[in-house]
Amino acid sequence: MSPDASTPPGYLRLHATGELAARARAATARLARCDLCPRRCRADRRSVLPRGAACGVGARAVVHAAFPHTGEERCLSGRAGSGTVFFRGCNLQCAHSQNWRTGEGGEGREVSAEALAEVMLELQGQGCHNVNLVSPSHVVAQVLEAVTIAAEHGLRLPLVYNTGGYDSLEALALLDGVVDIYMPDMKYADAGIARRCSSARDYWPVNQAAVREMHRQVGDLVLDDHGLARRGLLVRHLVLPGGLAATETVLAFLAREISRETYVNLMDQYRPCHRARAYPPLDRPITSQEFGEAVATAHRLGLRRLDHEGGRR
Repeated sequence: MSPDASTPPGYLRLHATGELAARARAATARLARCDLCPRRCRADRRSVLPRGAACGVGARAVVHAAFPHTGEERCLSGRAGSGTVFFRGCNLQCAHSQNWRTGEGGEGREVSAEALAEVMLELQGQGCHNVNLVSPSHVVAQVLEAVTIAAEHGLRLPLVYNTGGYDSLEALALLDGVVDIYMPDMKYADAGIARRCSSARDYWPVNQAAVREMHRQVGDLVLDDHGLARRGLLVRHLVLPGGLAATETVLAFLAREISRETYVNLMDQYRPCHRARAYPPLDRPITSQEFGEAVATAHRLGLRRLDHEGGRR
């Protein structure tokens, strides 16, 4: 049976059996020598200011902002908004990041698991359609702790894992059955570009493995009778100038190895941000011809669920 508004999120079933709390404990234990993201920095993140942590975040998550977001994909924002929680820190260092003040800056407030749970419950109270965890790859343990507490206190919204797509299979195993909607970026399909632009030479193989596992867990995106996402995979791909994103390779992977029913948001809003001007051709916006070619490629490859209007960030 396809999930609808009356179908409870998967984390509630795990909470009822005690499995959700067990996952949270297992993830927290791994912070002692952190290996929950592909950086595998082995830092002791149990301290407030962890030395050597690739993300720079310690035992507590740091929330930059949390609010009902009406500018996400239509199937997430709906009428009342997607309950976005923006985390500080990131396991990528993208030269062209539009959210670099969130990812690399010092803005935000450190929150306990109880406080993060309260943020989730407040978003539910504001009528949001989901809890949308933005850049959560480095705070999987903290998220699991908070969801355990929030579930105990009445959280019932679908969870969206809104990630840069640089996620380990170990972390995804802990999230299996917890996350309802996976929304990964697929940024690049070239090792040299990934190293140059995000300091992650292994981004493409890691990204492919992660997206395969996400799809295995939740399948193609399912919408309810109101057009709202309830469960499944939604992929974002930002078209970059000069073909840097290897868009055809990314889309071919989705069409041939994941599903032609994959919901793909092909994004056209690239603009030079952060350190992009030092990395030509990232120093210019994309052209209408470049984006048109990307859309035509998606259609030629048979991707049937193409969105190239929503998901502005």
